[in-house]
Amino acid sequence: MTALQSLSIPTSRDPCIQPSFHNATLCDTSSTPFRHLISLRLTNCSSDLEISTTALSALSTLRSLSLVNCPSLPLPHLPNSLALNLLSFSALHSLRRLSSVFLSRLRNLTHLEVSNTPLNASGPSIILDTIKSLRSLTISNASLPGRLPRRWGANLNLTHLDFSHNNIKGSLPASITLLSDLEFLNLSSNALTGVIPDSFGDLLTLKNVSLSSNSMSGTIPESISEIPGLVHLDLSSNQFNGSLPKFLERMKSLKYLNLGNNNFNGVMPFNTSFIKRLVLFNVGGNSELCYNHSIVSSKLKLGIARCDKDGLPVSPPPDKSSDDSTYDDDSSDDDDGNGSSSSSHKSDHHHGPSRIVLGVAIGLSAIAFLIVFLVLLSKCCK
Repeated sequence: MTALQSLSIPTSRDPCIQPSFHNATLCDTSSTPFRHLISLRLTNCSSDLEISTTALSALSTLRSLSLVNCPSLPLPHLPNSLALNLLSFSALHSLRRLSSVFLSRLRNLTHLEVSNTPLNASGPSIILDTIKSLRSLTISNASLPGRLPRRWGANLNLTHLDFSHNNIKGSLPASITLLSDLEFLNLSSNALTGVIPDSFGDLLTLKNVSLSSNSMSGTIPESISEIPGLVHLDLSSNQFNGSLPKFLERMKSLKYLNLGNNNFNGVMPFNTSFIKRLVLFNVGGNSELCYNHSIVSSKLKLGIARCDKDGLPVSPPPDKSSDDSTYDDDSSDDDDGNGSSSSSHKSDHHHGPSRIVLGVAIGLSAIAFLIVFLVLLSKCCK
């Protein structure tokens, strides 16, 4: 209780009663006569808060320690007994600094999450090689440099891997397929290059993959279509090239497909029924990619041009900024592509007398009427 009070956690009520104040504490009540605090969550810490070694020593039964929005908090010194007892550690927009040396002491972690917190580390390997029981690892927006490990033998239990928004470079190693339990992979917003390994489809348990905002290239390997439960695939904002593979239509679980802003080319192979069953579909930003307007309606607003008879993108029409409706290729082109729509517009321009002719005719009629009127008027006056 004294330790919790030193951390500005109200103890006017039993901290083991659920729900606790701000859900800050959780206890193991199965052991009697004592109850042990096993989870501590500190949120929106005051700028003058410090976690003393004495307080942490009194909380050595903790299995989970979470710091949320505590950016001014100094890095605490964890007693060795607590460091080895922790199974989960989170630092979300917290701590003035965080080092790989600190994390390497947490050798028994199964869950590690560091986000929006600067991390002083030479690369991912120093953490993965030390903490070998991890099942969920997130180090995001932490300025983490280095390359992805070539060997993953010590991390075969990983189900969640997120290294997004860092400075990781190099290629995606084929050895990542050794993570046979992996369900979530996010490597977006790094400096990755190279291709997706042909064996990538060996990750049969994957559900969510994002490799967006890197500099990867090459084609999409067909083995991806063998991942039965893949729901989310994001390869946007890279340099992937070649034709879009039709085998993606075989992926029955797929709901989110983002292939935008790459160098894909040729005719898009997907039909309307495949596109409409997706929650998100994006192929925009591929200037050499086009769609067959006899198979896919332009009303889907795909962000790419339609194909001509040779399978090449057709230049888009002038922007009709005054129209509320989007340009519709299906209505502006006839079935055989002879451009009858253009000729019909021309015939509209020649239908009936022009305004100039009408104006001249009306003017001449008025003059003739005036002359006749003046002649008749002069005769009456005589």
